[in-house]
Amino acid sequence: MKSFAKIYHGCWHTPDNPCRFFVDCINNGPHCNQSAEAKEELSAYKKELLLEHHAQPVIMVGMGTCGLANGAQAVYDKLREELTARQIDAQLWSTGCVGFCSMEVIVDIKLPKSARVSYARVTPADVPAILDAAFIQDKIDTDRLLGVYKTGNGKSVNGFTAIDDVPFFKKQKKLVLANCGVINPESIDQYLARDGYRALAKILSTMSPVDVIEEIKKSGLRGRGGGGFPTGKKWEFAYKEKSEQKYLICNADEGDPGAFMDRAVLEGDPHRVVEGMIIAAYAIGASQGYIYCRAEYPLAIQRLEKTIHDAEAYGLMGDNILGSGFSFHLKIKKGAGAFVCGEETALINSIEGKRGMPRPRPPFPAVAGLFGKPTVVNNVETFANVSTIVLGGADAYAAIGTANSKGTKIFALSGKVCNTGLVEVPMGTTLREVIFDIGGGIPNGKEFKAVQIGGPSGGALPESVIDTAVDYESLKSIGAMMGSGGLVVMDETTCMVDLAKYFMTFIASESCGKCIPCREGTKRLLEILERLTQSYRSEKSPEDALLRFQGMVYMERLADVIKNTSLCGLGQTAANPVLSTLRYFRDEYEAHLYDRKCPAGHCRELLTYHIDTDKCTGCTLCARKCPQGAIIGEVKKAHYIIEDKCVRCDICRQNCKFDAIYVE
Repeated sequence: MKSFAKIYHGCWHTPDNPCRFFVDCINNGPHCNQSAEAKEELSAYKKELLLEHHAQPVIMVGMGTCGLANGAQAVYDKLREELTARQIDAQLWSTGCVGFCSMEVIVDIKLPKSARVSYARVTPADVPAILDAAFIQDKIDTDRLLGVYKTGNGKSVNGFTAIDDVPFFKKQKKLVLANCGVINPESIDQYLARDGYRALAKILSTMSPVDVIEEIKKSGLRGRGGGGFPTGKKWEFAYKEKSEQKYLICNADEGDPGAFMDRAVLEGDPHRVVEGMIIAAYAIGASQGYIYCRAEYPLAIQRLEKTIHDAEAYGLMGDNILGSGFSFHLKIKKGAGAFVCGEETALINSIEGKRGMPRPRPPFPAVAGLFGKPTVVNNVETFANVSTIVLGGADAYAAIGTANSKGTKIFALSGKVCNTGLVEVPMGTTLREVIFDIGGGIPNGKEFKAVQIGGPSGGALPESVIDTAVDYESLKSIGAMMGSGGLVVMDETTCMVDLAKYFMTFIASESCGKCIPCREGTKRLLEILERLTQSYRSEKSPEDALLRFQGMVYMERLADVIKNTSLCGLGQTAANPVLSTLRYFRDEYEAHLYDRKCPAGHCRELLTYHIDTDKCTGCTLCARKCPQGAIIGEVKKAHYIIEDKCVRCDICRQNCKFDAIYVE
């Protein structure tokens, strides 16, 4: 099989004699001292990988987790079977997720001298027709094009043959996701052909650690894990610490409900993350690194393991990288799925073999982190930005975004939105643009109600603020936070009190228990929310009497105590679901508290079932179906519901053939 390693004719690396300019030779750079014949062969192979000049057709199948969950493996196997049976000489690639998750399985076909065509929601049964159209009829199978873009009014727009023409992608700017869905993530050659490891070669050849740090500081890159701390400053703190051993950690412990950004990057372009880590390690002087990835991401871990192996085999990681004298080794640490291990000091404890619990700060990890040594912890998306900055320049990167929030941000767009998936937009893009222009709006003709941003510790934002720019300061001003990038959309049927209860259930169960405000305070908040969404046990209940008297004031005071006295960042933001929903949806809390009604009609125990006596024919079907015997009446006469017996199971309404049963 052809590869850059086999074609390369120079002093190909060995442990004793690695080639400093190997990556430069691949890109026919100024340091390349290859023969004219070798240069031509390297250039031709690169163009073949870039699909600029290729003799064979190339078929790509999206095989990230979202694709595999929709049957991508069966589609891939069917393609291979059909190609063999038809004796079609074509390359079959597996790629990561291109981002349009709601359209998986996505299959791309690139014929020589033709444009790339993308097909959506492909099943094994679709494969013969797609191949017939491409290889026999020499046309596009328009029925299966990716460009079936749904909108909130139920309409669809067809006719897009190229991915970039689809509205879902038009307003995106892909820096981190540039290779996802485009290359085979397990092919180091395909990454190298797309300028992979050129940034590493550049810093090892021409830049000192201080130069790298200054470039990152100049770019304005901030941590994408939630806090938004300037990345260059964090690196600088660790660089200035004097120590024989320093560590670098990639936080890939993605635990927010509705978040899948890090997973998609690791599955679709793992070399980009690893290259960013090697550059960061060079900058701070670290010789050992860890990728802390939860064990629930088996595909990401599998691809990372191959990435590390291939990078070492090509002399791009390990001892004496590219002959520079710099060495860096990388290990994968599997996390057990604890949400608190997303906090950097809890993560460090976990790597050390201790229980995942936060440490008091200071000292900060940059001073005393893993095993007491200076340590830098950044998340997947942060590292994935590094090579773009180094290669393209800090000024070009800083030109994207807003004054204090530079570059792009990836969001996992999910919930009640027409087109779900992975979205990368410039900082400063509004939430409305993401939800309506990219996501296509709310399905089934429903009205937009809120969007939860930043995961459980973020905030639920109403329509009145969705024209807010997506940047760290703007989101903070409206009671939310960037977080890692989860973006969950809700329509008019969502109960905001129930939403707060859902997130508080998650937060309370995931609290590590180290500090009392978080451990006990989140439980008390959850108990209040549970009482709000349930029918009162008794009007004489002391708890209910207290809740009815103190109402939301008590909740706000408790939330403020949790926020101001918890030990770690997760505890300090644990009450955000309650605070944000109280701020913007107070009327729903009042309806639950005082009227004992759920305006959204979601909280089952607060619903009241009625029978419209004008519509009821006395067919007795509802009475016969009711499991509690809560419906009474005579044959051919209007029936009635005994409210004290009704358990709100909804069976009566579902079975009524005359729409006589309604809910308030």
